[in-house]
Amino acid sequence: MIQRDDLSRTELRRLLRQRRRQLTPLEQRRAARDLYRHLSHHPLFRRARHVALYLANDGEIDPALLLREAQRRGKATYLPVLNPWPRTRMVFQRLRKGEKLRPNRFGIPEPHFCRARQRKAWTLDLICLPLVGFDERGGRLGMGGGFYDRSLAYLDLRKNWHKPTLMGMAHQCQQVDHLALASWDVPLQATVTDRGWYCAEAGRAGPETAQRA
Repeated sequence: MIQRDDLSRTELRRLLRQRRRQLTPLEQRRAARDLYRHLSHHPLFRRARHVALYLANDGEIDPALLLREAQRRGKATYLPVLNPWPRTRMVFQRLRKGEKLRPNRFGIPEPHFCRARQRKAWTLDLICLPLVGFDERGGRLGMGGGFYDRSLAYLDLRKNWHKPTLMGMAHQCQQVDHLALASWDVPLQATVTDRGWYCAEAGRAGPETAQRA
């Protein structure tokens, strides 16, 4: 686990991105399998009918096995898609099985923009978010673009909300002792790594306690 000490968010982001990029292809494949094992039979995943995932990029832990499993079980699956305008907005769009994707302006594959297949975030059951760093209390350090935070900003206006469940996905090496949340940061309810679960409630480890790195 990284001790945050006096690192700025920019410095911490650079360090953690370097850590995950240094994982070998074999380590990445093992991490993806372990992520699948930790989540595929969990009630949060089993019960969810509308699930948003992502396509791994820049060393992120890969949820592709979970995406295929969700489609196999007949769940509606969604990917983040960048809005053509305004360019700072992101939406969740349903992915068709076998659909041809194209790279967005960051080089990340995504479906062709189609409003008819988009769904509001608050109507999804589970959103699985990529991240650069995380802590046990639900803190998430993203890539810095703020796309997820803007898409989920409505949660600040709702004191009691039941969905979507916000779940981070990360390599264990991306854990930080403590992340100071900015006013716009949206906290996670849980984070799943290749080692296990962290539930944000009271900052305690979750159903399958993650081993400390």
